[in-house]
Amino acid sequence: MSLRARFLAYLVVVHLLMAGVAWFVVVQNRLYLLAVEAVLALSFLTGLALTRRFFESLEFVRESAQLLEDSDFMSRVREVKQADVDRLIHVYNRMVDALRGERVQVQEQQQFLSLVLRESPGGIVVLDFDGRVTLANPAAERLLQAGGESLAGVELGALDRALARALVALAPGERRVLAVWGGRRVRALHGTFLDRGFRRSFYLLEELTDELRHSEKAAYEKLIRMLSHEVNNTVGASNSLLNSCLTYGVQLHPHDRVDFEHALEVVIARTEQLSAFMASFADVVRLPMPQLAPVEPAALVDGLLPLIRAQAETRRITVVRQGLGSMGDVRLDRGQMEQALLNVMKNGLEAIGQDGTLTVRLLRRDDVAVIEVEDTGPGLSDEVRTHLFTPFFSTKEGGQGIGLTMVQEILAGHGFPFALEAARGGPTTFTVMLTSRAPSAR
Repeated sequence: MSLRARFLAYLVVVHLLMAGVAWFVVVQNRLYLLAVEAVLALSFLTGLALTRRFFESLEFVRESAQLLEDSDFMSRVREVKQADVDRLIHVYNRMVDALRGERVQVQEQQQFLSLVLRESPGGIVVLDFDGRVTLANPAAERLLQAGGESLAGVELGALDRALARALVALAPGERRVLAVWGGRRVRALHGTFLDRGFRRSFYLLEELTDELRHSEKAAYEKLIRMLSHEVNNTVGASNSLLNSCLTYGVQLHPHDRVDFEHALEVVIARTEQLSAFMASFADVVRLPMPQLAPVEPAALVDGLLPLIRAQAETRRITVVRQGLGSMGDVRLDRGQMEQALLNVMKNGLEAIGQDGTLTVRLLRRDDVAVIEVEDTGPGLSDEVRTHLFTPFFSTKEGGQGIGLTMVQEILAGHGFPFALEAARGGPTTFTVMLTSRAPSAR
């Protein structure tokens, strides 16, 4: 039974008792009838009035509680001209005004933070208590190569991405530069914060690829120019003197002349090799901006394959061409791309050494033309993987790393994403995505 019903029942019982008393009084003395009935009626009316006002106060409490439960902070309660109730109403109205202001402020801050997260060039990934992704902004999705729908609620370590695996390996508070797909480098921080008394993890990702590439390129350009200047000046003057010295050979005894001329010719040949060696480095620095024109990638690749078949046959390596016969025109610099792809194919042959297979695939992935060059070589060690695409890094004995550096510059100049991926033991795959992005500034 509700409080209202119990209170009304109480009034009925009390007044029935009073009616009984009134009947007794009437029986004893009828003169008191009117007085008793008047008192009875006045008491009943007073009780009803008090009850109504009492339950008006309770109704206010009930309605206020319902509004708070529904998070309705827009409604305000009117005063009822009762001092105690009006004081409660005043406190309630002031409270909901404050809650409404705080909710508006929180919503505005959330909108601002959402805008910052969406437009931020840095990646942000937030995990729940179980290590599942609850938030990843567009920059993080791009670096992780995964869409928001495929990330939500997924454990970071369960993603088949090199960057995700590297992030999971970071200890709380650790900051490190990580190598990811396509030779890109990302500075990552594993941070934590308290949520309801428990720690949750988040990751801040900052891509350094272009910044590092430009700074590295500026450094080696300056070094190569300085070395080229000194070497060319020295070689030019030295060869001039050496050739002049050759003219004095006729003054020597024939037996001595042979050794003299041979020695000078060896020195001249070595200085010319030094000049050519420096010129190969200078070619990377002097690489011009690509002159773009429509080119059919399949035709370009098919024109390069005969150039490597002779070398492949001497190594007993089978060259296999797979995929599309036509991929549609792509705007690129034919000469530079031929140089880059030929270099990649030759690197594949050298990685195999003897007896293996070099596979060239032409396919479309997400409506983008893709060229893959896969070799059955020994793959990449962890040490080599961390130094991939570092300028002039080479695993070959006596190698200078010029080829891969030039490939990187050509593809970056075209704006084509690329990657060199391999597990230990092989195979190794070099992937080039022929997107239509504008070439990057050199």
